[in-house]
Amino acid sequence: VRGWRASGGWTEWHATTAVFDQPVTRVQARLVLAARDSRAVVTVHAVRLTADTVAAVTAANPGRTYRVFATRIGLVGEVTANGRIIQPRDHFVALPSRRGLAPNNTGDYTARVCTTSGSRCTYAPVWDVGPWNTRDDYWNPSAVRENWKNLPQGRPQAQAAYQDGYNGGRDQFGRVVLNPAGIDLADGTFWDGLLLTTNAWVDVAYLWTGSGPHGVVGDGPLNIRTGASTTYPSRGLAARYANVPIQCYATGQTVAGPFRTTNRWDRLATGQYVSNAYISAVYGGTVPRC
Repeated sequence: VRGWRASGGWTEWHATTAVFDQPVTRVQARLVLAARDSRAVVTVHAVRLTADTVAAVTAANPGRTYRVFATRIGLVGEVTANGRIIQPRDHFVALPSRRGLAPNNTGDYTARVCTTSGSRCTYAPVWDVGPWNTRDDYWNPSAVRENWKNLPQGRPQAQAAYQDGYNGGRDQFGRVVLNPAGIDLADGTFWDGLLLTTNAWVDVAYLWTGSGPHGVVGDGPLNIRTGASTTYPSRGLAARYANVPIQCYATGQTVAGPFRTTNRWDRLATGQYVSNAYISAVYGGTVPRC
């Protein structure tokens, strides 16, 4: 199950009993049906959800950001954990836990990935599970983290295995870990968004752990400009469906986009602007003027 926060945005998925880090106004349930006999018919007769008021888990600072090692996914034509067929130069990321897996063609869970210099950033939905592990939500505090609770928050199990011999240098499946990767990047995210040429360390913000207004990129990949005009240089991309934080808005060049014609530009972070003409919706509060 997962819950919609009163302040906006979905929590992560929790198996069976869920304790949310803040009040939620509605919940969704996701069932996985399996049968040993491929000829069997599996049927759900009823689902009952019961809500209780309990002490909440202490939340970490909103917008958790960690430096992790990124690898390129490739695998064009293969199917992701949420059922997407990977396209050439696709724009999404993979994290090693289903707790932050967004349904296909949504950005419920979006990561901001930046080069360590901060010169390039890209916003992309989490549409696959990996690398190495599938139950390593390393961005969560120990009280919430599903496995490897004795590792520091923000340190992927694969990184600890590779660098320090943690778990005998092996992942959850017993494979020898050959690199310290904590995130996988689809080709478009890797090559076009960050302009990477080889696997590299990056700074990742797990945006669903944040709060405040967020906008949905309705068409993309969308250029992120250094100012409120298309004449400013691009410093990255925001993928279609990505849910991007909006600090404030400024007025600038008028742009005719798929959703409106406007001179409003949304600032995602210092030196990062996107035209509001490409933002299909905003949730989580009112966006102030910069």
